[in-house]
Amino acid sequence: MKERPVRGSANGSSKELPDNLFDRMQARVAEAAFALDRRANATRPKSHRRRVPLATASEDGSRSPEELLAEQSLRRVFRDLGISYRRFRKQTGTPLTPGLRDAAYNFRAEPSLTTLVAVAAFLDELDLLS
Repeated sequence: MKERPVRGSANGSSKELPDNLFDRMQARVAEAAFALDRRANATRPKSHRRRVPLATASEDGSRSPEELLAEQSLRRVFRDLGISYRRFRKQTGTPLTPGLRDAAYNFRAEPSLTTLVAVAAFLDELDLLS
């Protein structure tokens, strides 16, 4: 069985990366949620950071703070994946991976862990998720 590298988590402890892509993305989203929640509950937030809520109450008042945090976490991981992919393309000069754009459009239309995993599958094939 192939061993995965060990990476430190947000709370300083080490853990082994899961082999399953769905589990790995779920772990990344959980880490992003932890970081966002920690920042939101900070007693001294950074003064120069603009606070822009993900969705205002007038857009969708039926969503709970947990749902908003979950979507914000998904979007943060998606953005991080995009940064990694653009950096990879710039360094290697490779063309756009077929199907990745459609997967990204699907995620933007319906942000969920399932659509995020579809995007991550393309990047995993390029070995960009380690």
